[in-house]
Amino acid sequence: MTPLKTVFFTTLSIALFSCSKSESTTTPTNNNTSPTSTAVPAVYSKIYGAATITNDGTYITIKTKNLPDHKSTYYPTSNALYEAYSGTTFGGFTFNKNPNSIVEQSSTIKIPVNPKLNAAHAATPLGPIGIALNGVVLFNQYAGPANQALTGEIASFDKYYGHPQQSGMYHYHVEPVYLTTVKATKSGLMGFLLDGFPVYGPQEEDGTLVTNSMLDDYHGHTHKTVDFTSGTYHYHFTNEAPYLNGSGFYGTPGTISQ
Repeated sequence: MTPLKTVFFTTLSIALFSCSKSESTTTPTNNNTSPTSTAVPAVYSKIYGAATITNDGTYITIKTKNLPDHKSTYYPTSNALYEAYSGTTFGGFTFNKNPNSIVEQSSTIKIPVNPKLNAAHAATPLGPIGIALNGVVLFNQYAGPANQALTGEIASFDKYYGHPQQSGMYHYHVEPVYLTTVKATKSGLMGFLLDGFPVYGPQEEDGTLVTNSMLDDYHGHTHKTVDFTSGTYHYHFTNEAPYLNGSGFYGTPGTISQ
């Protein structure tokens, strides 16, 4: 081989080696970004009352202080959101205020990011079973301490159909009318139950009033919604018992801690 050819092949070999080495050690430009699996799906941004919302790929974790953003007769009179009772009670009862007052609660709610049917359909407990868009927790159709009919408590609902229990945890058992009439609509997303499935208001998107006969034993059904265009199982509030949930969770519930 002539000296000129030797120089040429030596130079080419160095160039090829350098190129190969460079390609094998290049760091992808998106290496420092969070994986898509832990991005918080946009629908959860509708929970405007949450302090924080995160996703670890398995659970959506929602932290809330559980303070309603609307006026209530259950706020202390020194609070700017206190309002003497006015309005129409749910079910036409005469308003009868309970002795409790709203107290800030620091709650951490974990719900599955990919909810699935669980044929066991665990019963909903007394206490929180979900969260509304304004960060207020949702309760089931029973009153404590032993799954009593809600009838005895309905008269104590404030004008927005919520009230606090003994420790001051404000909650909704029935349609949260502040959300359905002020912040959203009667067909809009209201929140999520602990099993990760969404809760909608008492109307379908075409304005049809939802009745119990349109729902299954768990107080829900499956079809497309404006938030879930591929379709999903979802619960509805209705104006008749069990109001939000029937014979248990459709999926596997997450947890709530304080």
